[in-house]
Amino acid sequence: MPLEPQSKQHEAMEQHAREALNALIGEQVIHTLGKPDGLYKVQVRQLWEGRYRVNVLIGEDTVSAKIAGSYFVEADSGGKIVGSRPTIRKQY
Repeated sequence: MPLEPQSKQHEAMEQHAREALNALIGEQVIHTLGKPDGLYKVQVRQLWEGRYRVNVLIGEDTVSAKIAGSYFVEADSGGKIVGSRPTIRKQY
């Protein structure tokens, strides 16, 4: 059964909000960590409510990218990081 136009719009707004929250979390990780040479991407995946896996990838492209750091992050509803394992420390 096709989605109603309002449902599609609601889903699109929720997707945009998730992407914005993920971007905010990724920016905080890089701000604290520092920007590694050859930064390819910061990958943020929500695991469950308020809990995320953040991978910092370095490399030229998707094929050569490798994980330079990986963090289990807890964030509040506004996206502010309130904890991480391991602790995110300035490295770069």
